Amino acid sequence: MKIERAAWVLVGGRSSRMGSDKAFLETGEGPLASKVGAVAGKVCSQVALVGDPQKYASLGFPVVPDNFPGLGPLSGIEAALKASTSDWNLIVACDMPALDSGIFELLFAEAADSDCAVPRHADGRMEPLCAVYHRRCQPAIEAALTSGIRKVTEALRVLTVRYVQTDREEAFANWNTPQDLIAHRHG
Repeated sequence: MKIERAAWVLVGGRSSRMGSDKAFLETGEGPLASKVGAVAGKVCSQVALVGDPQKYASLGFPVVPDNFPGLGPLSGIEAALKASTSDWNLIVACDMPALDSGIFELLFAEAADSDCAVPRHADGRMEPLCAVYHRRCQPAIEAALTSGIRKVTEALRVLTVRYVQTDREEAFANWNTPQDLIAHRHG
């Protein structure tokens, strides 16, 4: 039996280094957030965006607003988990165009017996903005936000995290600057 899953694409960032909203960057397969949402839709029965509903409604997915606007991606994770009716939730930033459904399936498979499954590179860097969270994490994340914590990895300290080793660093490359976009297009 397939467990019901939801995917949440975080689109509410400032995109200050890019100079324009990353969610709307053209990928050749539509806007970046729509592309990430479509890949997530291959493994999840529901896909929604987390950000300003008025700004992102045109991207073709339901949009849920942050409950703690302006507090960064941890706020987006909290909003997704609070809105979710699925136990298991893929949370993914909108700026990683090379992600594929195989990575998402691996995270869901590894999430059992934990609160969340987070990719970790060989050098120890983590990818908490491409991870699977159980909705029971929401109260702890909300408590972190109300206590002033903004960093996702710091909020995870109170959760049971399953770290999933990955050697696919290129899959997690994100578009943060115009140079990243140029490199991808000429890549």
